[in-house]
Amino acid sequence: MSASDKDHASYYDNGGPIGVDHLHPNENPDVALQRIRTAGSVSIPPELFEKLYLSPESKVKGDLRKTFGNPTPIGLGGFLLSLSPLSCFLMNWRGTGAGLGASDISVFLFFGGVLMLVSGAMEWILGNTYISVVFMTFGSFWLSYGGVLQPFYGAYAAYSPEPVTAPQEGLHEAGFVNSWAFFLLFMGLLCLVYLVCSLRTNLILFMILLPLPPAFSCLAAAFWYNGQGEMAYAMALQKAGGALAFVTCMFGWYLFSALMLASIDAPFALPVFDLSTKIKGASQREKPRDLEG
Repeated sequence: MSASDKDHASYYDNGGPIGVDHLHPNENPDVALQRIRTAGSVSIPPELFEKLYLSPESKVKGDLRKTFGNPTPIGLGGFLLSLSPLSCFLMNWRGTGAGLGASDISVFLFFGGVLMLVSGAMEWILGNTYISVVFMTFGSFWLSYGGVLQPFYGAYAAYSPEPVTAPQEGLHEAGFVNSWAFFLLFMGLLCLVYLVCSLRTNLILFMILLPLPPAFSCLAAAFWYNGQGEMAYAMALQKAGGALAFVTCMFGWYLFSALMLASIDAPFALPVFDLSTKIKGASQREKPRDLEG
């Protein structure tokens, strides 16, 4: 047998070399290709998955995570570009007047609102329930916050003695500030729930959420003192809330940097101190019992 005959004999009819497990005699090449892709796929370690998506991995059908990019940095970026300047406004840095950030209404609506809602929807599609809820509720918060400051909606004009000629006077009315404070108070409660849930993610996300319940509580109290006319207490509490929010932003920028470095497979990485393998979920705790049974 010639050398060329030997070479030809070493291949199956479908073109696959004998001895290679991926293609068998008479196997459909398309089926074989799909099997190769499945066998060659690399599962993401739990700590890396949690770092990229800020959520413990959930079992979902399909390969959407391989089809689409990671939406987590999008939502986090929108959050940071809204809260970072607002925290500076609340602390009255550089003579901003310790206002509510009316100059950045468009930032709150488009960065905070649109980016976080889009990112949250994409997280939901990928099956990342926890972070999708976080992003979508915060996206709605920023839309609500920007909407309240937008004169078009007349939120504060309804409380003004002169709603047509002087709608801005409603911002200082007790009815408006006392009512708005309740929304901030329950945002703090929502963040407390997120804080507890973050114990299954990583330490940096936990530290991002940790200052938010007291921050929202301080801001709610500031509005209530404002409604009572005690402006000194109101201003002190507002600055305290801004300072706590600023701490959140500093941890947030660290996490954003870690996610972006991971997205480009950088030669170095910022640790986020995974907690998902330290605090095991209910399903993980049941596995040893099932094995014993």
